[in-house]
Amino acid sequence: MSDYKIKNLPKEEKPREKLINSGPESLKNYELLAIILGKGNKKENVFEISKRVIEEYGSGTAASETGVKKITGLFSIGTVQSCQIVACFELGRRFFGKSRKEIYIRSPKDAYEYLADMGKLTKEHFRGLYLDVKNKLLHNENIFIGTLSSTLIHPREIFQPAIKHSAAGIILAHNHPSGDPEPSEDDIKITRKILDASKVLEINILDHIIIGDAEFISLKEKGII
Repeated sequence: MSDYKIKNLPKEEKPREKLINSGPESLKNYELLAIILGKGNKKENVFEISKRVIEEYGSGTAASETGVKKITGLFSIGTVQSCQIVACFELGRRFFGKSRKEIYIRSPKDAYEYLADMGKLTKEHFRGLYLDVKNKLLHNENIFIGTLSSTLIHPREIFQPAIKHSAAGIILAHNHPSGDPEPSEDDIKITRKILDASKVLEINILDHIIIGDAEFISLKEKGII
């Protein structure tokens, strides 16, 4: 474990002191998360956990995920810390959710702009944007994290959130940490497998975008969807 612990920092650099003296704007995302988590574990101190979660999974994953067991599995942290993360962001949603601006995604560019931060992630993420008939975003689901394979992605993981949120259409998205958004054979296989399932369920797959380093490719625009 690194010696880079909160107790070893100068007082003015400790997250809580920075929060008290300079306000939340002075803290980076991982420092805010470190305050929420409070302490580390036997393998990692709280800064290492917080940085890993933000760098590998992105703040959006932590903010949008509501399942404690899923957070525990994704981030390899304990149940208590998973509960802290879920409770923190749920409280934010309850306080500010009603005033949150409605989001409409009507084009591949709209989807990319909404998910552009995925291009910075160091792990491959597979996400679903669930829309109503007017293309308003109803839900953003983190479906899978890791190297994509047609043998690992099951259609039920994509369509269960659609049924739960009464979505009319889905935009799939994943990132290539290499920075090159060109679709692989597995990307195309996965897309076609999901398309076949969508015809049975009558839920439209509107697009599948692949996000690279400051660029993206739409499989709809390439004629694959």
